[in-house]
Amino acid sequence: MESEAGTNRTALTEFILLDLVESEKLQSLVFVLFLFAYVVTVGGNLSILAAILVEPKLHTPMYFFLGNLSVLDVGCITVTVPPMLGRLLSHKRIISYDACLSQLFFFQLLAGLDCFLLTAMAYDCFLAICQPLTYSIRMSQEVQRLLGAVSWACAFTNALTHTTALSTLNFCGPNEVNHFYCDVPQLFQLSCSSTQLNELLLFAVGFIMAGTPVVLIITSYIHMAAAVLQISSLEVRKKAFSTCSHLTVVCLFYGTGIFNSMRPGSEEASDKDKGVGVFHTVINPMLNPLIYSLRNPDVQGALWQVLVGR
Repeated sequence: MESEAGTNRTALTEFILLDLVESEKLQSLVFVLFLFAYVVTVGGNLSILAAILVEPKLHTPMYFFLGNLSVLDVGCITVTVPPMLGRLLSHKRIISYDACLSQLFFFQLLAGLDCFLLTAMAYDCFLAICQPLTYSIRMSQEVQRLLGAVSWACAFTNALTHTTALSTLNFCGPNEVNHFYCDVPQLFQLSCSSTQLNELLLFAVGFIMAGTPVVLIITSYIHMAAAVLQISSLEVRKKAFSTCSHLTVVCLFYGTGIFNSMRPGSEEASDKDKGVGVFHTVINPMLNPLIYSLRNPDVQGALWQVLVGR
């Protein structure tokens, strides 16, 4: 380790990730469970992506966003789970400072993209239900690309802000991260310098980046609910709501994401952080294909064609 007093460079060159469990027997069980979850998540999301690509009926804005969400889910779980599986196999829990910051950046980037993509999907549902006559104009391919570009720009800005701010902190003491991946709150615990400004930045940026989409999503669903309740046919009501089945995904994503990110870390909360982290990085991406396919006959039909052929 190298020390440079009076500068903003870190004195630590590596961290130790404590992972989920200490017992070797439990580590074997965790390895099998997480490997299974990773294979299921990647397979499920790539199957949905393949179904969207090969089925012409699914070449619509809603499935354009769903396909992008599947790619992001694969990316999100890939950033966290394979490195953890590698550490369980090698019994080496060390991660370099640069690798830790890189993991943090890509996790924040993909989580931010998820956040804005879910907002775009809510807007798409709002237009489909509340503005059906002008839907094709308001949700043209140009608008879809614009929403995608804005999502990438906001998510990149968010990830770069957190990573850059964290890189200005000094790390010169304990280097054990009580988590299975590098995240902002847990790294705050190890800083030798004051994290007050960083915690304020974390809350402020999180409030803007997460709060604004939440308000937009809630507003969209209020308008959609009001429009659907005016429809007399119960069957039409069910069909209208089934086309926007991502409300469950929104609740799961934001519920765990806000708890996981928009607060400073503490030793007492770290074990809870691990559970929430598992839900946010593993369970959510694994459930998304089930949520979108179980209640959607079009996706089910396209998946069947992909798996067994025409």
